[in-house]
Amino acid sequence: MSSETADTREANAAAQGREARDAEAVARFVERFASEMTEAGMQRMASRVFAALLADDDASMTSAELALALQISPAAVSGAINYLTQVSMVGRERDPGSRRDRYRLHNEIWYTTFASRDRVLTRWENTLRDGARTLGEHTPAGARIAETAAFFEFMQSELGAMMDRWEEHRKTLDLPTAEGSRGA
Repeated sequence: MSSETADTREANAAAQGREARDAEAVARFVERFASEMTEAGMQRMASRVFAALLADDDASMTSAELALALQISPAAVSGAINYLTQVSMVGRERDPGSRRDRYRLHNEIWYTTFASRDRVLTRWENTLRDGARTLGEHTPAGARIAETAAFFEFMQSELGAMMDRWEEHRKTLDLPTAEGSRGA
């Protein structure tokens, strides 16, 4: 019987899985998912950087690693990272003993991203309600803006309930863990 622990076996299996990956297929996935995100409205470079981080086992890369993986300039990486940190999808941390920054997906990235939209929806709703009053709620423009505010209010209440249901559902899932990853 081997003295290898279950954790060691799992780490070795993960390393072998990474080695067995087809780098071109991974790159195609990154570009395909980035394209989907771009079509949904995210900036193109931010989509590519996000997809590369999502596909990384550690959900973490330096600027140089991202530039190499995506074949883009450090300036393009910087612009994408600025956007992704601004929308709270990526965090910046310092490599120990180094002056290099490492960019990492936040824990539970999708949950965090959608939960943060709650603040945005509240601000939009408040601004829209003010706009409806300014334009007159019974004018065509005011009515349209009031309906938009009501839609955001509805979305906000539904989003909160949906997030609660996700937390309960997540507990029932039998998903493999992403050892070493603090990402999605």
